[in-house]
Amino acid sequence: MLETKNIFPLFNDLKSYSTSTFRSDLIAGLTVGIILVPQGMAYAMLAGVDPIYGLYAGLIPLLVYALFGSSSRLSIGPVAVSALLVLSGVSQLAEPFTLEYLNLVILAGFLIGCFQLLLSLFRLGFLANFISHPVIAGFTSAAAIIISISQLDDMLGIKSPFIKSVPAALSYLQNHLNEAHALSIILCLGAILFMWLCKKISKKIPAALLVVVIGTLLSWYFQLESKGIEIIKDVPEGLPKLEFPIFSVAIIKSLIPTVLSVSVIGIVESIGIAKALESKHNDHTVRPNQELFALGASKLLGSFFQAIPTSGSFSRSAINSNSGAKTGITSFVSFCFVLLTLLFFTPLFYFLPKTILAAIILSSVLGLFDYKEAIHLWKTHRQDFLMMLITFIVTLAIGIEEGVLAGVLLSIVMVLYRSSKPHLAILGQIEGTEEFRNVDRYEDLGEHKEMTIVRFDDQLYFGNASYFKDEIKTICEERPDTKHLILDGGSMHHIDSSGCHALEDIDQFLKKQGIHLYMAGAIGPVRDMLFKSGLMNEPEKHFLNVFDAVQTIKDNNINLWDKRAIQQS
Repeated sequence: MLETKNIFPLFNDLKSYSTSTFRSDLIAGLTVGIILVPQGMAYAMLAGVDPIYGLYAGLIPLLVYALFGSSSRLSIGPVAVSALLVLSGVSQLAEPFTLEYLNLVILAGFLIGCFQLLLSLFRLGFLANFISHPVIAGFTSAAAIIISISQLDDMLGIKSPFIKSVPAALSYLQNHLNEAHALSIILCLGAILFMWLCKKISKKIPAALLVVVIGTLLSWYFQLESKGIEIIKDVPEGLPKLEFPIFSVAIIKSLIPTVLSVSVIGIVESIGIAKALESKHNDHTVRPNQELFALGASKLLGSFFQAIPTSGSFSRSAINSNSGAKTGITSFVSFCFVLLTLLFFTPLFYFLPKTILAAIILSSVLGLFDYKEAIHLWKTHRQDFLMMLITFIVTLAIGIEEGVLAGVLLSIVMVLYRSSKPHLAILGQIEGTEEFRNVDRYEDLGEHKEMTIVRFDDQLYFGNASYFKDEIKTICEERPDTKHLILDGGSMHHIDSSGCHALEDIDQFLKKQGIHLYMAGAIGPVRDMLFKSGLMNEPEKHFLNVFDAVQTIKDNNINLWDKRAIQQS
């Protein structure tokens, strides 16, 4: 039976909760809440819905995650990448900023929550590991550009129709540059510069909230709407009502690509951030399946209160951590701040210029463009660089969902490719020791004539069984004097039926060549499989380690070793 502390990690933290801890959580929670309000409104508009639904996403999801989340510092809520994914997928079914579109977004959030809960219940959180870091870096870098382009119309003050493709959006803006509104541009650039200066002074300064306050006051005092500046206008006050998403089998089917893409990227980002914070502080343990449950439950229950899909936020989590957060109480404090904002302060946003929200988004997504990772991969790992580049190009040129799909497929293909052609090494003995190393990496290793030692650095399974056989045969052809072949299985952590058949085939092939096959260093699970498959019928050919195998062969062939000295490679 599951213990309460495993289902509700927060309860475990509260057992030793103190006044000083609450003080730290209070400061961190208020800081995150202050940033969440303007970001939530901005990301809601990026997702294609009115700003109020971004504020709704700062209520129930935060409360649910505070109860169920295993990370004490992860801050969830509306985020730029998830908003963009939602916009990309749902906009193919309905026009953004319409009631039909809103209903689809809320339903998508419900389905994403259900999907993540199922992954958690079946303990399938490990599937997120199949998306590599280069793929995520390529996708988020492309997403940063797409998000930036999507905000150019608000920044330039151009009233443009919703355009899905990047080239088409750029073409439209280029053809309508003469309609650009100078005051909108100045206000947006000024807000970006102000937030940049605030970060330079101190990252604890709530720059986003300050530009919202200053921008709203300027808009109200100088009546900027009459000068061509678009403003938010009416933002409903009060709390969201309990409403169930509108279901339809046909609509659910059409939302599946969006559900999968938002779920996958959200899982990788959220758990990745949580793990990074765990490593930094080393005072709590992040459990991936528990995180999946918390993330799924927060989206599912949030959808009943008109919350757009939420995820872990890079920027807010970092601020939460740097502000001294200790437990999930920080999320509860942020929830209370958003709650008070909805109850009393939403009318104050009436004069908020849209170009200010565009500035907040543009400032936030700059960090998503990971050019440093591209440079690093180019210098250290060209295959990973190619994966990042392909994901980046597909996302930018074809589409968001296509980019996610390409990234997932690339990750899986690379795993299969690397696993299908694992590393094999021919070993030699370090003189005067019982240690054996790769002859291609070390000099002056002893190799015994008529004896070849091969290390196989992976599991032996159906995906690489043929490669294994081909490589062993090639090695024997290149070493015609070989009479004894020792297979070092210390790095072979698993073997399936195809691998067993491969070993049988190799054994038969070697016997025809007059070569004896020996197995050394096989771990327990591999030995069990060999025993079940009948490959342990000759125990004299199985050894605990390579050194024992070499010594035994030498002892059984004493005349040979008296005549032939050990040769150095």
